[in-house]
Amino acid sequence: MAPLLAVGVTATLVPALAPSPASAAAPLKAFENQRPAWHRCDASLPAAFQCGTIKVPLDYSHPEGKTIKLAISRMKTSVPGKRRGALLFNPGGPGGEGLEMPAWIKDGLPKQVREQYDLIGFDPRGVGRSSPVTCGLTSAAEENIEHSYKPETFGSTVKWARTVADKCRARSGDVLPYITTRNTARDMDVIRAVLGEKKISYVGYSYGTYLGAVYSQMFPGRTDRFVLDSAVDPARVWRGMIQVWAEGSEPAFTRWTRWTAQRHRTYKLGDTAAKVRKTFWKLVERADRDPIEFDGQKVSGDDIRAGLRPVFFSPEAAAEAVVDVKRAAEGRTVARPSVLSGGAREPRRFAAPAAGAPVDNGTAAFWTVVCGDTAAWPRDPEQYRRDAIRNKGKYPLYGDFGSNIVPCAYWGKPAEPATKVNNRVGLLMVQNQWDSQTPLTSGLGMHRALKGSRLVYVKGGEGHGVYTTDPRSCADRNINSYLSTGRLPAGDVTCKPGQSAGLNQGIAPVPPQEPGAPRF
Repeated sequence: MAPLLAVGVTATLVPALAPSPASAAAPLKAFENQRPAWHRCDASLPAAFQCGTIKVPLDYSHPEGKTIKLAISRMKTSVPGKRRGALLFNPGGPGGEGLEMPAWIKDGLPKQVREQYDLIGFDPRGVGRSSPVTCGLTSAAEENIEHSYKPETFGSTVKWARTVADKCRARSGDVLPYITTRNTARDMDVIRAVLGEKKISYVGYSYGTYLGAVYSQMFPGRTDRFVLDSAVDPARVWRGMIQVWAEGSEPAFTRWTRWTAQRHRTYKLGDTAAKVRKTFWKLVERADRDPIEFDGQKVSGDDIRAGLRPVFFSPEAAAEAVVDVKRAAEGRTVARPSVLSGGAREPRRFAAPAAGAPVDNGTAAFWTVVCGDTAAWPRDPEQYRRDAIRNKGKYPLYGDFGSNIVPCAYWGKPAEPATKVNNRVGLLMVQNQWDSQTPLTSGLGMHRALKGSRLVYVKGGEGHGVYTTDPRSCADRNINSYLSTGRLPAGDVTCKPGQSAGLNQGIAPVPPQEPGAPRF
């Protein structure tokens, strides 16, 4: 993931700790006994793809109070005799819409998985069609998600962070405290009950791995077959996970310089790693002095650093992109579309939300979770300044972006403590070696926290998201076997990349969309 920006609230939050399962049982019965009015979701989607809505408590400590809407979907198995249960999906985020996920992931699932499960999608609370949250952000500047550190611009960045937080409090202050991962996990358990299941199975990508881990911590007895793909380190939520983009990008950048130097005849960027590195940083310096005309836009050195950070995890794509920037700097025509183009057009932010949702919904939902999940955000702007300066020195490519001030500095106290993930629930993880959004160190952190887990490690694998990228791959075979039989591998498994390995900035099955903000 690379940073995203958008929400804040400084209102005093009412504690919302969940009651114990026993005391919560009776008040939640009315929610668990709902029966959705299933209907066809959209004429453009398969007729078997059904949608419905349910109500869930805004605040689970007061289920008799305000409720919000949760949009859910399903594709029932066509072989009822083989049905095992419900398989829920989450595409990542926070802020990612998952309602239509069953419709577009089904073709990547093998027959033995499709036959055993009803495929269940949902937009998490606050997202898309599920009572969407908004902060009233209307300008590109407010939705800009990546801010470099410079002494002369730090004051304006502080002002931006405070302004976004204030606007979020003004527009949604009574709702924001309850748009959290723990409450989304509680919503998943209501979905389980509504579907009539004793347990649920689950596939979560990126941020969805943290959501799945939190569910397994809160509801271990209801956790069936869980797959966590490209994992967040639960010990680093959430500032540490934004900073890990900078930490993870430096080894990828070094790898790229070596790879490109070995192919100097092709790319002509330098015949040693040191020369390739020098070529890149000269381009950054040149663009900082005089922005480069690129794809109809002026591109600064900051644009190059932020735009290419995730691309360096795929050396070939990065080499082509740097060649394009070099050509543009020399006034030559760039012949092919570049991976940098999307980031150069406008400030980096989320893709367009679902029809009917506020235009800033993805950004707002991201910050409600990232700021509201944990109190581990510094409040002193000077600490952000110090951290940004230090980490720009340690991680030149992205360190200042990852440590600069964000709206969470002006957030209120979280409604409840963050979940400490530390259990022995058996589940399966899968992780590429070269993942730009949840780098390998992040996946290993989740693996340590989930002591009963097994890890399918794709050595040499590139991109963010593994499962369903290649049905013939070693990784998919292990995951499909687990979902079909419930048997975990005897130990961790090392795989080679599948045939479809390569640059993948989102999870592989996500349908094409406009460039959006990098996310977990």
